[in-house]
Amino acid sequence: MTFSGFPSGRLAQTPLPDLLFSELIPQVDDLGELKVTLHILWLLYHKTDSPRYVTLQELLADSTLVRSVGALTPSPKAAIEAGLQKAVSRGTLLHLRSPDGQNHFYLLNSPQGRRAAERVELGELQLRGSQAQPEAAVPAARPNIFVLYEQNIGLLQPIIAEELQDAERTYSPEWIEDAFRLAVENNVRNWKYIRRILERWAVEGRGDGTGTQARSRGGDKARDKTWYTEEESRKYIQR
Repeated sequence: MTFSGFPSGRLAQTPLPDLLFSELIPQVDDLGELKVTLHILWLLYHKTDSPRYVTLQELLADSTLVRSVGALTPSPKAAIEAGLQKAVSRGTLLHLRSPDGQNHFYLLNSPQGRRAAERVELGELQLRGSQAQPEAAVPAARPNIFVLYEQNIGLLQPIIAEELQDAERTYSPEWIEDAFRLAVENNVRNWKYIRRILERWAVEGRGDGTGTQARSRGGDKARDKTWYTEEESRKYIQR
């Protein structure tokens, strides 16, 4: 997948301190930690309450962050938690727990964050769980292939992760989404079936004017339920 570039016009922006680039980033040697750190900085900037903090529950429910770290591992949850642990150990973030140990809160290790953490420890301030999303307008994120797999087929097994990544590099996001959608419509929730749909589209085209190139992005929504004979469908239904 490629980035289409920044659009024209005025864009929402998140200011970042120079110290982040001159001191912190040169120390970070883990891409997961870097992604989690930058995402939290973005979230904190768009918070309106004081003190500003994020919760573990909020981060795990953040589709943009899940998609971001999902490009690194089949387990976004583990990647987010590992990135948080490294950021706390490095001193970038402060980590607080609720008295019952059920909620985890993360604050920036700044004067404001340290004062808030001290007030919490003294019992002067109580943090609450939150799933608030950043107020900045964010384009709708297209689910990556791991998310599509888990949403429509089931738990992702490591043995198939490499094959899914290869398919994501080969076919356009529109084709992948439509292939999953077609499989769901035909009630054949099976990766072999979906892969065969993509392979056939690449060779024969989709019948919607997009041609036979796997990376074609010109067509979308033609979902012909007659791509397979009844015998072929029975073959790919088998798991």
